[in-house]
Amino acid sequence: QVQLVESGGGLVQAGGSLRLSCAASGRTFSSYTMAWFRQAPGKEREFAAAITWSNSTSYADSVKGRFTISRDNAKNTFYLQMNSLKPEDTAVYYCAAGYPISATKHGEYAYRGQGTQVTVSS
Repeated sequence: QVQLVESGGGLVQAGGSLRLSCAASGRTFSSYTMAWFRQAPGKEREFAAAITWSNSTSYADSVKGRFTISRDNAKNTFYLQMNSLKPEDTAVYYCAAGYPISATKHGEYAYRGQGTQVTVSS
């Protein structure tokens, strides 16, 4: 059974940092595009970052320069390092894996995690 399990969320003050992890199991994900999405209360789920099998990365403008996505294929795990956090980064963060045509579209990923809450206080 394929599973993606997020961890690392929590409460942090503005300007602080968190590192989210997404542990994948059930198959090897080294050839997959992996991504992070987030959903704030009352808003639609939005793209945050993605990394391809060749380690090409892409970011939403809102997180560019502050967030870094990376992967460790040996551990079947990928990460989102979040620095200089802002209150508007508060959301549930979801990881996803697949072969999307468009990396920014959540529905194009075959596998998705259950999410981890990130709360940034001002």
